[in-house]
Amino acid sequence: DVDIFDLDDYDILVIPSYSIDQHVGQKIPGFLHYEERLLFSLIRLRNPHTRLIYLTAQPLSPIIIDYYLQLLPGIPFSHARDRLLLLSTYDASLKPLTQKILERPRLVEKIRSALRKDKAYMVCYNATCLEQELSLRLGIPLLASSPDLLYWGSKSGSREIFAECGIPHPDGSLLLKSTEELLKAATELWQRQPTLKRMVIKLNEGFSGEGNAVLDLTPIMAFNPTKVAESETMQAIESQLPYLRFQAESETWLNFSSRIPELGVIVEAFIEGENKQSPSVQGYISPTGEVSILSTHDQILGGADGQIYLGCYFPARAEYRLKLQELGLKVGKALAAKGALERFSVDFIAVPGKKTTHAWAIYAIEINLRKGGTTHPFMTLKYLTNGNYDYATGLFYSPEGKAKYYIASDNLQKPSYRGLLAEDLMDIIATHRIHFDSSTKTGTVF
Repeated sequence: DVDIFDLDDYDILVIPSYSIDQHVGQKIPGFLHYEERLLFSLIRLRNPHTRLIYLTAQPLSPIIIDYYLQLLPGIPFSHARDRLLLLSTYDASLKPLTQKILERPRLVEKIRSALRKDKAYMVCYNATCLEQELSLRLGIPLLASSPDLLYWGSKSGSREIFAECGIPHPDGSLLLKSTEELLKAATELWQRQPTLKRMVIKLNEGFSGEGNAVLDLTPIMAFNPTKVAESETMQAIESQLPYLRFQAESETWLNFSSRIPELGVIVEAFIEGENKQSPSVQGYISPTGEVSILSTHDQILGGADGQIYLGCYFPARAEYRLKLQELGLKVGKALAAKGALERFSVDFIAVPGKKTTHAWAIYAIEINLRKGGTTHPFMTLKYLTNGNYDYATGLFYSPEGKAKYYIASDNLQKPSYRGLLAEDLMDIIATHRIHFDSSTKTGTVF
């Protein structure tokens, strides 16, 4: 298996740190709970010789750990639990988890003493200079792309890769570092595409769609570049910037624009179309540079303009899932040539074609050079079923040869859920009989 690494006698340090810009992180509801996404890593305890160390900002409830370990097939619960060490920083601030760990030298020493240095490696959600520093302090390898390659997972870097690979993507700009550059690029885009209705403006390091804003051109159609001078078009676009539709709640142009010099921004055409889909493909680059496709999904998007990731269906639609695999391999090989490692994914927009052709127009949108929102549901499927992905069909089969499907939520939240404890959730699962059934390999997992 390209991901599980059934190697004998290894210690695996799991750092589920979401090391992203704090201004972006604070806009994501339940951000601290994202650390629990990587609990699928407990699948590695299937190997009776593997030891796992899992770090979190706040201690995890023992009930949550017991819940997942009891779902692990093929290994006694007690045997797996004895090989799992849980550690916490006891820090609920929005700083990245890895930063919290580095600020606690005694915790770093505790981790080091628990690892067998010559038989250990570290995995994380996304690799930045923080994760690199922690791996160096611990003296163990980090299984992830070098932070020097992070640009290729940014909005601008993604567009460069797509152009290099000859993959269709929306017309737009590369990296812009000021409002003036943004205005010029938006004006030039409208000149090239005079029938545009909307544009998308994206912070270069946005997360889960929260760094996106939609510019509606409808109110300023009188200033279409085919009708007026370029300077008038630019002024009209500038007048609309305070009224951008931001995907993050409570975002403003004043705050958004203040991030542009630091993070950079791009602008691109908004892909219009009825019944359009948002599929994605997930891949893996091995330490030897081999590229494998892991899965495809149709993403569920929400927010004012369908820019916020809410969940996914597995697998992607049959009409285009094999095409996604083909495009994913192209991107993976380009990333591997630049030295990238481990997981990556590519998000697309798919627009249905004319009824006579039934072909879908597919546009690449961005690359995630890290684990993403589709990683944990797919790995949970592997965790529960011990099955395998079939590249020829794009389907996942259980050991019994049955194709498996799922829908996953990434945004299940209601004010009424606040105050519920892990024990309450277990009561609800049992009372309503929605627990996962290992005998049929069907059911609900929380």
